[in-house]
Amino acid sequence: MGLPLACQFAHRGADVTVCDVKQSVVDAINRGECPIDEPGVNELLGEVFMRSTLRASTDTTGATRKASVIVVIVPVLLTRGNDADVSAIESVSRQIAAGLQPGSMVSYETTLPVGATRGLAKVLESSGLQAGLDFDVVFSPERVKSRLMLNHLTANSKVIGSLTPRGADRAVEFYTQYLGAPVINVGTLEAAELVKLAGMVYRDVNIALANEIARYAEAVGVDLHTILPAINSDGEAAMLSPGIGVGGHCAPVYPHFLIRDGERCGLEMPLTKLGRQINDKQAAWCIDRVEREWMPLQDRSALILGLGFRPQVKAHTCSTSFLIGAELRKHGAHVFLNDPLYTDQEICSQGFDPLPLTASELPPVVILSTAHTAYADLDFRDLTRRGVRVIVDGRALWRPQDVSGAGILYLGVGRPNPDSSSFSIHGQSLPLEDSAKEVLAGRMVAAVP
Repeated sequence: MGLPLACQFAHRGADVTVCDVKQSVVDAINRGECPIDEPGVNELLGEVFMRSTLRASTDTTGATRKASVIVVIVPVLLTRGNDADVSAIESVSRQIAAGLQPGSMVSYETTLPVGATRGLAKVLESSGLQAGLDFDVVFSPERVKSRLMLNHLTANSKVIGSLTPRGADRAVEFYTQYLGAPVINVGTLEAAELVKLAGMVYRDVNIALANEIARYAEAVGVDLHTILPAINSDGEAAMLSPGIGVGGHCAPVYPHFLIRDGERCGLEMPLTKLGRQINDKQAAWCIDRVEREWMPLQDRSALILGLGFRPQVKAHTCSTSFLIGAELRKHGAHVFLNDPLYTDQEICSQGFDPLPLTASELPPVVILSTAHTAYADLDFRDLTRRGVRVIVDGRALWRPQDVSGAGILYLGVGRPNPDSSSFSIHGQSLPLEDSAKEVLAGRMVAAVP
């Protein structure tokens, strides 16, 4: 996320040094080569490289000595106890402190627990300078998304909070000039930190609600995906799509910042916790459904499609595929994985056995974790000939009738089995035509004057 931001700053007239710990990344940037696959960044890097307004270095302290503004955007993930792992960002802050000059501004863009930026300001004070007096500290969370970064950098409002009003004014001026996005000043560091966390918790809980309703839709024979537009058509609801799980750097991680800090404040945060639990249990729900509607997975093979946490993204932080793989192994299945963005060696390094989709024989169970475009137009009749018997569509990528028409059992999140000829009401299975009569007679009569 740092390189697109740096390129945008340089594009709008700043003289930028981008720092990274990997020499190979630094060398590529200094040759004008883009080391990431993100639409538009390669072209933007080429432009600022030709103008000599962007360079790369592994020397963060040295770059800090020459900078008036330092933007920090390094990962903060989770410890084994689900606390924020701030070791990397604290290390970077110490490197910055060693080169920090009076009059500088340090802006943290990494999503952090509430109160963490104020703690990092203390780390910066190891420079001998005083935060808020000799240098400014602001928090301005990144609000971008892989494959859409350059658009989101300028389209999404830039939220800022600061240690002091002077720092806030300076941050507004900086981001307005060099980012080109609308800026919202929410006041304090803590307010800006909570803006980002609250937005991520909202998304996670919203998806959890969709997943819970998806389970109900499966039980009563309704395709939730087809009625989502109707659900959201009244201007009151904004339900997101259900799926086999939530992956990435954000939604599986940041709610835990709120949960853990809530515990320290004496608060339980039950809804936030439940959202995380529901989403993390989606993989188990789908694997259990395979056994309910097909047969036990003990000593059988299964193929997971996708390692990346989002379509067309070669990044697997907290990928749902890890939860699916763990659940399949619990059931005694042998797990294979395919992802067109990864080499066999890279797949092996993540604990999976690679398998090409061109293999002459495929496992009987195929589970879609990532809706890569390479999977959109599979030949399901050909998959049947090569041994596939069940497909779990974790991302609503395929039409159920296309899969079932090829003789494969289709199990989609939030979708009933298209081969089902009955409808369940209060646990009783009825033929479809009889169930319609029951609904009319027993559920709608109260609405008739």
